[in-house]
Amino acid sequence: MKKVYYLKTCSTCIRILKELDLSPAFVLQDIKSNAITLEQLEQMKALAGSFEALFSKRSRLYKEKDLKNQDLTEVDFKNYILEHYTFLSRPVILIDDQIFIGNSKKTVEAVKDYLAK
Repeated sequence: MKKVYYLKTCSTCIRILKELDLSPAFVLQDIKSNAITLEQLEQMKALAGSFEALFSKRSRLYKEKDLKNQDLTEVDFKNYILEHYTFLSRPVILIDDQIFIGNSKKTVEAVKDYLAK
């Protein structure tokens, strides 16, 4: 599987996609217009190891809901991601059985390295 979960209104996601210059074999899913399903999220969790690894603590809603001062469980992380797309750390890139989460330089370089194999 070659898939990217991203936000087409996110300039960082768009910059990363241009930088990676992915092949047409990749399926791009704009998570705002095409929400993540429970099945997709479960698949991401299986590769990432936890829902927390997929959760964005930089989300505006994270701050607004004051979630940093709450003890969130894995079920909470899952439900928040399903509730609102901004809780997913973006982009999430799936390549075969590998998952790359977020927009750090280290993550983008890891994708490039993996694609160069």
